[in-house]
Amino acid sequence: MTASDIIAEAKKEGLSWDIGKGYDTFLPLSEYLSPEKVKDPHNLDIQLTVNGKLRQKANTKDLYFKIPFLIHYLSTIFSFVPGDLILTGTPGGISQVNPGDVLEAKLEEEGSLLLEDTFKVSTSNFNTKVSE
Repeated sequence: MTASDIIAEAKKEGLSWDIGKGYDTFLPLSEYLSPEKVKDPHNLDIQLTVNGKLRQKANTKDLYFKIPFLIHYLSTIFSFVPGDLILTGTPGGISQVNPGDVLEAKLEEEGSLLLEDTFKVSTSNFNTKVSE
């Protein structure tokens, strides 16, 4: 999740964008998926619907950098510990979400569902535009 208005203001002021991406509820996570359950991490279909309407659909084959390269490169900069996540960006289709919206995320491999999770956007304690 991203607070686009906060990021726009930070850009204008020459400040870090982190505050627009760092609210406590901005990174809902599903259950952990064991690597043994994935045949090819470079060919996973990712999909997000908001209130039943498709907003984002992509495949990991379209990542600019392959996963082993990302892990290797980033590990030369900082240490990883179990449970760390690498966030690489988002597919096209971002748009504003509002309190009460229902987000459904799916991860599939070769047409088989690996993960599915549903999140409801909560009322926030900040006044900002939020996009997924």
